[in-house]
Amino acid sequence: MFYYLFSYLNKNYSIPGAGVFQYITFRMAMAVITSLIITTVFGRRLIDYLRFKQVGETVRNLGLEGQMQKAGTPTMGGLIIILGILVPTLLFAKIDNIYIIMMLVTTVWLGGIGFLDDYIKVFKKNKEGLAGKFKIIGQVGLALFIGFTMYTNKDIVIRQEINSKDVKAQKIADAPVNFHMRGNVPVYTQEVRSTKTTMPFYKNNEFDYGKVLKFIGADTDHYSLLVFMFFVIIIITAISNGANITDGIDGLATGTSAIIGITLAILAYVSGNIVIADYLNIMFIPNSGELVIFAGAFVGACVGFLWYNSYPAQVFMGDTGSLAIGGIIAVFAIMIRKELLLPLLCGVFIIENLSVVIQVSWFKYTRRKFGAGRRVFLMAPLHHHYQKKGFHESKIVTRFWIIGILLAIVTIVTLKLR
Repeated sequence: MFYYLFSYLNKNYSIPGAGVFQYITFRMAMAVITSLIITTVFGRRLIDYLRFKQVGETVRNLGLEGQMQKAGTPTMGGLIIILGILVPTLLFAKIDNIYIIMMLVTTVWLGGIGFLDDYIKVFKKNKEGLAGKFKIIGQVGLALFIGFTMYTNKDIVIRQEINSKDVKAQKIADAPVNFHMRGNVPVYTQEVRSTKTTMPFYKNNEFDYGKVLKFIGADTDHYSLLVFMFFVIIIITAISNGANITDGIDGLATGTSAIIGITLAILAYVSGNIVIADYLNIMFIPNSGELVIFAGAFVGACVGFLWYNSYPAQVFMGDTGSLAIGGIIAVFAIMIRKELLLPLLCGVFIIENLSVVIQVSWFKYTRRKFGAGRRVFLMAPLHHHYQKKGFHESKIVTRFWIIGILLAIVTIVTLKLR
């Protein structure tokens, strides 16, 4: 909203300083600051309110050191994160931008599902919370909305290079054709709707979902939407559930998400800037740079929440926060067409998720084969395995953060490493 206000003031009254709101970097900085203020100042009040309402965590005794001391700690603190994301985004981003609209929908959608799960646990005294199938239905529903919008919305395009010999044909077809200079050579471009995405460690750095079923034969483009939808569903459910599983010890999911958020902000900035995108020879995505403001609010909210969530935690985010931040990361990456980097960037989430899958699968297999189930880890998810080995929570979290930082650096390096 401030963007439109100050643009109007700058245009009609030439107020000094009003033009600074045109810059994405400035608005991102303001979003970070505002988010930090909201989560730290107003977060304290929300925590006190949750404690007054006795919205406390119910803890099962798993034999972990210090675990039972966490019983009664306020939960549903994800409301603080969601508030810290929504308010700065509405204030500083272009709210008519389709990418911003989709991120706002994602935040509210998955935050609502997580809130319902926490509400059932806390107020209905049902430890199981919302049935898993309903969570999956909610995640798949969001994935269908995101996938269909990405595929059909006329404002979601990429800028694609075309050969100079095809320029005449494109002009005859009345398609928008522009050009920029690469050295002394004009490079012609057009904006098109596409199912292409970024492929890491690949020479051309691009991958088209429409070509996945190429082995079927001709007219595989008819299946592009189905293939794209399938990948979107898998990515959103995997990352969202991965963040949920990772949120098991103080500050782990929050800090890891902040690291991922900073990386996504960088990727969004370079993808939405035509000069940098051309220099890096990566896909240029018009209007996606606005996502940097959302990313700034996201990082500010995570860091601000970490003020209260670091060991010993004064509040837990609950599914209200964990489902939301996982979905935000997944959808954000899909929109800047970097979702195939998520297995690397979100390596901590993926490993945590896989540790549960491996543990459960191996236990069931050995129980059928030998009559007694066996375990790969002392306990799953993986962070509990290290707790069982005697590592303190703070050491586990710090080392996982270090791994997250290394993965983030490698992710950024892939922009030039092919």
